[in-house]
Amino acid sequence: MAQTTRSAAVNGPDGRRSPAPPPKGFRSAELGWPELHRIPHPPHRLPVVGDILGANVRTPLQDSMKLARRLGPIFRRKAFGKEFVFVWGAELAADMADESRFAKHVGLGVANLRPVAGDGLFTAYNHEPNWQLAHDILAPGFSRDAMAGYHPLMLDVARQLTARWDEREAAGRAVDVPGDMTKLTLETIARTGFGHDFGSFERSAPHPFVSAMVGTLSYAQRRNVVPPLLTPLVLRGADRRNDADMAYLNRTVDAVIAARRAEGGSESDGSGDLLDRMLQVAHPETGERLTPENIRRQVITFLVAGHETTSGALSFALHYLSRSPEVLARARAEVDEVWGADGEPAYEQVAKLRYLRRVLDESLRLWPTAPGFAREARTDTVLGGEHPMRRGAWALVLATMLHRDPAAWGEHPEEFDPDRFAPSAVRARPAHVFKPFGTGARACIGRQFALHEATLVLGLLLRRYDLHAEPGYRLRVAERLTLMPDGLTLRLSRRARAA
Repeated sequence: MAQTTRSAAVNGPDGRRSPAPPPKGFRSAELGWPELHRIPHPPHRLPVVGDILGANVRTPLQDSMKLARRLGPIFRRKAFGKEFVFVWGAELAADMADESRFAKHVGLGVANLRPVAGDGLFTAYNHEPNWQLAHDILAPGFSRDAMAGYHPLMLDVARQLTARWDEREAAGRAVDVPGDMTKLTLETIARTGFGHDFGSFERSAPHPFVSAMVGTLSYAQRRNVVPPLLTPLVLRGADRRNDADMAYLNRTVDAVIAARRAEGGSESDGSGDLLDRMLQVAHPETGERLTPENIRRQVITFLVAGHETTSGALSFALHYLSRSPEVLARARAEVDEVWGADGEPAYEQVAKLRYLRRVLDESLRLWPTAPGFAREARTDTVLGGEHPMRRGAWALVLATMLHRDPAAWGEHPEEFDPDRFAPSAVRARPAHVFKPFGTGARACIGRQFALHEATLVLGLLLRRYDLHAEPGYRLRVAERLTLMPDGLTLRLSRRARAA
């Protein structure tokens, strides 16, 4: 069916046409917050440069977390003429989760990814029609039936991981947790979603796609903290590397799509994988299809977001498990009871690992690998009953601090305790205080895919290995828009009853 073009007008939650979209580009806080002076900022603000004393360009998120503890549930930072408002208090974050008043804001580092991801699901502006079109076409690709179809491929990739870890264990060598989790999750999304094998476990070094992806994410992060006037000087070489990284990502994805087109026989009824849906399935109501350019952007979005965040979640969970003997023993006992010692778990058995899922959730609470999300006002409004916001004004919700708010999580929010996610504890907590996948209509479409994959892999690893932490290691968190443990290695020993 021929492609059609949607109106650029935006429909609000009530189905009525909304006003024209807010202006594009960065909007400093003073443009949208009439009483900005009431929001605290760090002491010792300097003319022109702002709040840069003590700032570390490599750890802007962790710097903001330190400030949050000092300044309270809403605060602001300014650097070189740009001012940002941060929110992390449970009540204020719940207010910003109100879809009738707030929507996703594409700002900060996310907008810096638009040259490569364009109007893909993660980076599209709300008024761009392709995000809703793609969401409607692709959402069935994450249904229960679709997930059950991905499960055997997830198991196959997990076998590659355990084969690699068996070799390392036999040689008495530690495993590079973030590196191997990245290989696993890249292969999983590539094979389940796009029928492509990167051969990551056959390589000693990361696949060039991973190197290009990390380069692009790191560049986007650096663009956040380098003053615009200094960008041509400071990022001159980085600009060229980023252009090369984006070109490689585009070439790789174009080759994947071309190979699928050459195969022919894609499923037009939606029973194929994500790439089949992108190429063959029309919107059920309008008959619209994704354009070739948007398909490329969606594939890049899924390959990057679909593995980068899950690899971080797995890595943090393995870190905490290796340092929490009682939690590890309880999780392993559950795996042994539910799955047994032999054979591979069926799709339905993964969801039965309820305690292990709590371990994963608690890891995501402490270090959500997508550590924040921005929200903008749909209309003039008042945040928390006391902070006026003009239409288009935005703030960054710090999920890492929202997940540590004592008002929601108790007196010791820094402690690792999976029982925070026992059903009774979840029911007792306020809504909207756990947001590792964003919020609202633009929340992560693949969250159930990621959770199933991560729970499956953790269960397989706990059934097979004893995990031994390196005694001298202290958790360091690397920031490249997403979060990842830095330098995390573990030593392994095979369990006597392992399959």
